[in-house]
Amino acid sequence: MVTGGDPEELAGDGLFLTHEERYQASVEFTRIWRRVLEGETVDYDGQHISVKGAKLLYPPIQQPRPPLYFGGSSEAAQDLAAEQVEMVLTWGEPPAAVAEKIEQVRAKAAKLGRTVRFGIRLHVIVRETNAEAWQAADRLISHLDDETIARAQASLARFDSVGQQRMAALHGGNRDNLEVSPNLWAGVGLVRGGAGTALVGDGPTVAARVKEYADLGIDTFIFSGYPHLEESYRVAELLFPHLDIERPELPKSAGYVSPFGEMVANDILPKAASQS
Repeated sequence: MVTGGDPEELAGDGLFLTHEERYQASVEFTRIWRRVLEGETVDYDGQHISVKGAKLLYPPIQQPRPPLYFGGSSEAAQDLAAEQVEMVLTWGEPPAAVAEKIEQVRAKAAKLGRTVRFGIRLHVIVRETNAEAWQAADRLISHLDDETIARAQASLARFDSVGQQRMAALHGGNRDNLEVSPNLWAGVGLVRGGAGTALVGDGPTVAARVKEYADLGIDTFIFSGYPHLEESYRVAELLFPHLDIERPELPKSAGYVSPFGEMVANDILPKAASQS
């Protein structure tokens, strides 16, 4: 779930809520969504969202419902995460900053009698040697001129997302000091919003950095790289052999799927399906 961070983009979609109001609306939406997905018929009268008799027509494959992934660095985001989500995501900040965020959300969740899991979103630039990896990182932004970087940073500065502000603060729009933590490179964030950091190095080095985050409590890693296909092969060949990877379990049941598409016939679908 993404609450949104760009006021201009949101205005183009007809949404004019402030940062705090958007999180209030997200809280209401998520409370309704969770109950509906778990099979309840929901009446809810909120400040931003109201429903009457809301229900799910077909059960989800994952039971009792799909897990909710959510990211945010503001106080309001952490409050929502502590109350309602299963997986709290962070962008690739230095380990100390990630540890602080994990501690804050855990404390909030504990007060509500809940526990949450944590994930991180990072790019990866992995090569046979550390030197080759850093050369690849330099090449990735070699054609960016200062004017392009300045325009990108000016565009990103309008965001009211606290997470985006934290990403921008890592490099300050300056390409001179982009290794913001050992092997954590902020070059991507010079022109890209959102996930703006990459782990750079050979397989064992990047794996060691991944383990540092895992030791903080991160159990899910969402990786990417540029170009996507080529970097996927490099990660699989050079990084994965150095990681202790657990294969996720697949859903065991597909649930009931109707051969009919008309919602109006929902009440008679199970009977009709059984007679066909």
